[in-house]
This record gives sequence, C-alpha cells and structure tokens, in this order.
Amino acid sequence: MAAVKKIVLIGHFGVGKTSLVRRYVDSAFNEDYLVTVGVHVKKKEVTIDEEIVTLIIWDIEGNNSIDKARSSYLLGTHGFIYVFDVMRPETYEDIQSEMDYLEDNYKDIPVCMVGNKSDLFTEEFNQDFFNDQVFKNCYFTSAKTGDKVEDLFIELAKRTL
Repeated sequence: MAAVKKIVLIGHFGVGKTSLVRRYVDSAFNEDYLVTVGVHVKKKEVTIDEEIVTLIIWDIEGNNSIDKARSSYLLGTHGFIYVFDVMRPETYEDIQSEMDYLEDNYKDIPVCMVGNKSDLFTEEFNQDFFNDQVFKNCYFTSAKTGDKVEDLFIELAKRTL
C-alpha cells in the first residue's frame, strides 16, 4: 500500500507555485499567469527507496503572509514548499518571520524553501545574492526550464517518510 503525503505550496501571489506544480506533475509550462482562487489539488506517485508514495499536492492561493492562508488548507500537511520569486524582493523580504511561523505552528513538518524563476538570474543578480543564512538550504528552481523542480519534490517526499 502506498504512503499518502499531503504537500502544500505557499507563498505570495505570482511567484510560480502553480507553474511548479504543472511542471512537476504534467511536465508542462505556460507563460500566461493563472490566478489560483482557493486551492488546486494534483496527485503524483513517486518511488522513494522502493516505496510507492502518493503525493497529494495542494497549490493554495497566494498570500503575502502564511498566517493569512486558510488554516483548513494547512490541516494534515506532511510537507510545505515555500515559494518566492527571486526577482521580486517583496516576496522574500519577510522570509525569516515566515519560516519562524512555520516552525512555531508546524514544528515537525519539513519545509523546502524555493527561489523560483532562477532562469531570470543575471550576472549582477544571481544565486550569490542570497548568501544570508536563511537561504542556506534553499532550492533555486525554474518552472520554465524545469531546472531542479523534480529534485525539490523528491527531496521533500523523502523528508516526509
């Protein structure tokens, strides 16, 4: 019997949560911005160390703070993916308080922090820009190119087992 794990993507509006899910589950990308109203749920089965794991992936509407997310969406979560846009500082300027909130309220639930849209990095503005300790274990992904998207979901699936 497969283990079932609920994964919730959280973060500001327009950071690419839906694009990450579409890239991972459907191997697709769309340049058009689609606003998520409420929640979209997708499912994907993966094999981790010979164990089948069914990921139930909740893509919830964007909020500028986790505490504004509907608490009912967060119930029963086995893992969080906190997504920010590497080119929009307002999406990560309060990231330490967001991580503290998750630690205080969802103590034993693993969190993967994700800087999405890394394909937009420039010579002046790149991964080295995020040298602060809070970004130490951050994934830098691109839903557009697919770079590190699968690695992110597999790592979090492993951490939920």
